[in-house]
Amino acid sequence: MNEAIRITRTTAPKPRPRDSELGFGTVFTDHMFLMDYQEGKGWYDPRVEPYGPLHLEPATAVFHYAQALFEGLKAFRGHDGRVRLFRPHKHVERINATARRLCIPPLDPELVLRSWTTLVDVDRDWVPSSVGTALYIRPAVIAVDPYLGVRPSKTYLYFVILSPVGAYYPEGMNPVRIKVVDTYVRAVPGGLGEAKTGANYAASLLAAEEARREGFTQVLWLDGVHRRYVEEVGTMNIMLRIGDEVVTPPLTGTILPGVTRDAALTLLRAWGVPVAERPIAIDEVREAARAGTLREVWGTGTAAVISPVGELAYRGERIVVNEGRIGELTRRLYDAIVAIQYGTAPDPYRWTVEV
Repeated sequence: MNEAIRITRTTAPKPRPRDSELGFGTVFTDHMFLMDYQEGKGWYDPRVEPYGPLHLEPATAVFHYAQALFEGLKAFRGHDGRVRLFRPHKHVERINATARRLCIPPLDPELVLRSWTTLVDVDRDWVPSSVGTALYIRPAVIAVDPYLGVRPSKTYLYFVILSPVGAYYPEGMNPVRIKVVDTYVRAVPGGLGEAKTGANYAASLLAAEEARREGFTQVLWLDGVHRRYVEEVGTMNIMLRIGDEVVTPPLTGTILPGVTRDAALTLLRAWGVPVAERPIAIDEVREAARAGTLREVWGTGTAAVISPVGELAYRGERIVVNEGRIGELTRRLYDAIVAIQYGTAPDPYRWTVEV
C-alpha cells in the first residue's frame, strides 16, 4: 500500500524537556499518527495530526470488551546524530500476530513501518541525545464501534503516539529483587499470553502491587497449569544461566515473543554460548542455586533492554544470584545491544532502520 500520508503540523509546538528531566511515559510529542478502519472499506486515511484527545462515545466497544492491541519500540539518536529504530520489522510482525488473535483486521506491514518513520521524522527534534534516553513509540489499535453487543467490532482506530523517555538506569544498572508468585497466574495455554494486549497487563497489576508492598521490584510468573514452570518476570522475558548454559522458557503460546529476547538469543548463539529454549521448573532453579550452578538471571525487554536479577524469593526461601552482583553475560548482552541501538557498533543483523 503506497497511500500518501497526510501531514498537518501543529501551530502551537510544546516546550521540549531537557534530557535530565525525562522519566517514562509522562511527556508526549507534538504530533500523533491516526488511521481508520471500516468493514467493507478497509484501512484508510493515514494521517499525522497535532497530538490531542480522542473523541469516543461511552458505548465504544474497547471500553467494555477490551478488543485492543498495542506495541512498544524505541528510536535512538546516536553520537553521529542519526536517528534509528531498533528492530521495527519484528514489532510489525507482532502487531499482526496479536491482531489475528483478537479478531482485529491485519494492517499493511509497509504502511505500519511508514507510520512510525514518518511520525518520528516529523517529531525528530524530540528524540533525546543523552546515552540511555530514547523516543518511545507506542502504536495501538482499538475497537471503536459504539455498540454493546459482544462481537468483533466493524470499525477500528490505529494510532501512534511518541514519548521521549529517560535512562532506565539513571543511577547505574543494579540487580533487582523478585518475588516468585504461585497464587496468581499470568496466562494459560490457549489464552492471551502471547498477545500484546492490555488485558494481560491489567491481570498482572495485583500481584505486582502486592510484591512491591513487600519490598520486591517485580514478580516472577509461573505457568498457569502446574504453577511450577518459570514463564516471565514482570513484563519481561526471563533468562537463566545455569552452569555454562543459558536457559529460557519456550514460546508455546503463553509467553510474549519478545523482540529483545530474540536479539539476546541471537547474540548468545553467535558468541558460542549454549542456549536452550525449554521448560524450567522453579525447583530446578532452587536446586541450581543450592549447587552453586545458578550463575546469572536477567530479564529482557524494550524498556530496560537487560535487567539483572539479584534475588528470587519463593515460599519464604531466598535464592541469591551471583551474590547479588551483575553477571558477565548480563553486562555483555546489555552493552552489545545498546551499542547497536545507538550506532556505536556494527549492525551485522540489520536490526536498525534509519529515519
